[in-house]
Amino acid sequence: MEPEGEGRLPSGGDGTGSGDTEEKKVALMRIFVEGKDPAAKEVDNFMLRRFLRARDLDIEKASFLFLKYLKWRRTAVPNGFISEAEIRNDLSLKKVFMQGFDKTGQPIVVAFAAKHYHSRRNMNEFCSFVIYVLDRVCARMPTGQEKFTCIGDLKGWGLSNCDIRACLAALDIMQNYYPERLGRVFLVHVPYLFMKAWKIIYPFIDKNTRKKVIAPELPCPFSLHFYMGIFVFVEDKNLRATLLEDIDDNQLPEIYGGKLPLVPIQDPDPLDPTHVALRDDN
Repeated sequence: MEPEGEGRLPSGGDGTGSGDTEEKKVALMRIFVEGKDPAAKEVDNFMLRRFLRARDLDIEKASFLFLKYLKWRRTAVPNGFISEAEIRNDLSLKKVFMQGFDKTGQPIVVAFAAKHYHSRRNMNEFCSFVIYVLDRVCARMPTGQEKFTCIGDLKGWGLSNCDIRACLAALDIMQNYYPERLGRVFLVHVPYLFMKAWKIIYPFIDKNTRKKVIAPELPCPFSLHFYMGIFVFVEDKNLRATLLEDIDDNQLPEIYGGKLPLVPIQDPDPLDPTHVALRDDN
């Protein structure tokens, strides 16, 4: 529960989302959060703006979400980064890769859901793995870019891969601690069985994302490719053509008809001259 009284903030704007309004609200938010936690001084205005946007420019709600993030980060990532030694099991499965950029400059992550097994999952390690992946992709974003694109490949996905708890844990981390980072998700090779799991996951998706969903009651994915805000369910026969609408051929992974090889998330991309060291930044 959010505190009341002295902890409340001035509104600081009209909530229209204009650049001038956002700038004023970021300034007001910074004053408040720096007074509550000195660690807030170490983050830039872009991070504060992401938390503001995630809470519809409500300074109070955004501030408490951000302060929650700072507290969480100290506990979840006490060393400032997740080491590969902490997530050996998840890395060994080679289920997440990263290379290439879409047409807007968003780095591309490719995740293979059929390489995740509920029976082999340790929840603490899995959550650390999610943080590791998000930190890696955020570190790879070029200047001026704040989002990334994901290709979620569900080829071969079945009951042994279905892990609702892990999905909800990843969703919680993404929404509460890495807000406004996800650009677009292409879901490819989607089996009908997955749609049953999707109906369970869907209510837990942030309301701002759900506002963009065209229809919560989804048709069979084989009937067409359809857009749900940031989620794009892609029909197999239109796979390459759909991906090429957002990703150039020379940035598209080879397995989808492009020219780039898959690079495991833990490896530096030899074809990416912009690769930089990890930042402690969400």
